[in-house]
Amino acid sequence: MNRMIIVDIFLVAVLVFSGFSAYPEIPLMANDNPGISGDRDVKAVVTGGNNSQDVTATDSLTLLFIGDIMGHISQIRSAKQPDGVTYDYNSCFDYIRKEISAADIAVANLEVTLAGPPYTGFPQFSSPDALAAACKDAGIDLLVTANNHCVDRGRQGLERTIKILDSLNILHTGTFLSYSDKQKLSPLIIEKNGFKIALISSTAETNEIPVPKSNYVNIINIDRLKEDIAKAKSLKPDAVILFFHWGVEKQYEPNAGQLKLAEACFNAGADIIIGSHPHVVQKSILVKDAKGDKFIAYSLGNFLANQKAANTDGGQMIKLKLFRKDGITTISKADYMLTWIYGPGPKLKKKVYVLPCRDFENRPEFFESPEYYNRMKTFINEARNLLDSRNENVTEIK
Repeated sequence: MNRMIIVDIFLVAVLVFSGFSAYPEIPLMANDNPGISGDRDVKAVVTGGNNSQDVTATDSLTLLFIGDIMGHISQIRSAKQPDGVTYDYNSCFDYIRKEISAADIAVANLEVTLAGPPYTGFPQFSSPDALAAACKDAGIDLLVTANNHCVDRGRQGLERTIKILDSLNILHTGTFLSYSDKQKLSPLIIEKNGFKIALISSTAETNEIPVPKSNYVNIINIDRLKEDIAKAKSLKPDAVILFFHWGVEKQYEPNAGQLKLAEACFNAGADIIIGSHPHVVQKSILVKDAKGDKFIAYSLGNFLANQKAANTDGGQMIKLKLFRKDGITTISKADYMLTWIYGPGPKLKKKVYVLPCRDFENRPEFFESPEYYNRMKTFINEARNLLDSRNENVTEIK
């Protein structure tokens, strides 16, 4: 994907905003190293399987990509119900579910395990199953699970996460019960509106926690990725999507290793690359090319979390519209929507809400205090300034 690298050549300076996390994590790929709602009618097909079900064909498909869904201890406490036993995260999505459910396929990064009690935040995340159920109820169709926290609770956590997602009928990919399952189930093939999408989820590492020998996690390795992309291409999808957990936390530009990896993956046949892990937003680029459109979003930032570092209190959702004509699929439109995490707060009864920034940036009266409103405005201004100055052919939904 030479044009993608040409676009990025001039972006050699790294913008690093100050501030540190309440829980520093191991940097990934440092600079010197290279659920499903039944009524939504999204169908997953096992790799190589026979799809005998008719799928309504149209000429367009809308994809929505959502950033990091985490489970810090304050979020767990917020979701705990008065009975002291059950949990409910549905209110987190009250102001954003319309945007999520409007997409044909909505994909998010589940950056916790569902390992069961005791429920914990950093450093070994285990959230209540209700978090995944709320994702499904909000319209999220697919959760990627390959990230640096996927083996926080070992074999039991990885396997229970998969089993709970299966029991909730939520599509997922990135972690597998076994290598045999990985061979059968990856890439994940999704069919909607007559389109066939292949998705591969991979992570740069697992915080130095070994992956249990009986299980399998897609770890970023260019040779394996080339094999996975070739396998995906052999299934003749309309688009091959890679969802990478990569980069360095709190940095506002991709590093040299990411640029090199992206180029190699595009040259191997990937069409779309979506990034997570830095917990802040990074630029997106759409390249229109007669040989095939290419899109990359280096980091979506946080969607649902409670981190304290600057600009980790929000993120971006990426909306892509695929269009097919005469058997050729193109990316006809690429947009971003800023979101901000509101709460928990005393008058909010400790609730947490994800807000679409465009709907609340001129509504100071909505917030329980000017402090919250001003914090949201700071995030909006800094994120918007970064994205509008660095994005290529990707504009904000206003």
